[in-house]
Amino acid sequence: MDTRRGDSASAGLELKHLRCMVAIIDTGSFTDAALELGISQAAVSRNLLALEKLLGVRLMHRTSRTVAPTPAGVQVLARARLLLSGADELVNEASAGHTRLHIGHAWSAFGRHTTEFQRRWHHSRPGTELRLIRHNTPTGGLAEGLCDLAVIRAPLDLKPWSHALVGHEHRYVAMASDDPWARRRGIRLDELPARTLAIDRRTGTTTLGLWPEDEQPAVEYTQDIDDWLAAIATGRCVGVTPQATAAQYRRDGITYRPLRDADPVPVHLIWRRQDPHPATHAAVALAIDLYRENHHTERAAPVPGRARK
Repeated sequence: MDTRRGDSASAGLELKHLRCMVAIIDTGSFTDAALELGISQAAVSRNLLALEKLLGVRLMHRTSRTVAPTPAGVQVLARARLLLSGADELVNEASAGHTRLHIGHAWSAFGRHTTEFQRRWHHSRPGTELRLIRHNTPTGGLAEGLCDLAVIRAPLDLKPWSHALVGHEHRYVAMASDDPWARRRGIRLDELPARTLAIDRRTGTTTLGLWPEDEQPAVEYTQDIDDWLAAIATGRCVGVTPQATAAQYRRDGITYRPLRDADPVPVHLIWRRQDPHPATHAAVALAIDLYRENHHTERAAPVPGRARK
């Protein structure tokens, strides 16, 4: 198959050719297309002829009163709309640039601090739109280029990233609401080996390293937060999770109770070393402030662990 013709055609194709074709169809005439695009009618005709020459097909049926796409033109029109839409999105995203901050997370954003983080951000930086987005990846979408910063709680090698420890969260046990443990105020770490533990080994925070090797619980592995919650709701297993999960995932049939005798979970923000978002340090500072305020409040007046969901 000779690909030289296709290569040369694609090399000569320009967005203005496609815009002219779409405008002609949408407005119904060359004259109106020229008015919409702000160019001359002659320029509209030249761009359409150039497109037909590049593609080697006739795209329009023209009469003195009407303009309609040929069968080939219908196919080209559909692809043209997709290409133009993609180009417009690219321009919009690039122009938005630093006016939008995406913070990714695998399970929870900032837990009980999420709403206050959003409120304070909107008040202090109204010119930078904040978006909190869940991505089911170990880096909360950062490695995939889906966000500017990511909230990380799961064990992760932080060396490839710039990072900051913003706070710690207590661990909770998640269980079915009709579980006998749901009537208690707290669960001890050494009680869990008697139960089956739901673990998300891709993005979860819990590992069997919490227990000695000869005292580890049986495990049921899950795929993400929704799968994890569904497995626990059946009553066949329980889960261990940071306080943020209990705050952000209040579900019927699920109850959370504090886990005693377990180290808290560190919460990090991570970001790319090269070309960080200009608002990165503002986001880190705000998160640290919120976790610090909560820490002082808990020390002054501990909150009982009642989180029936």
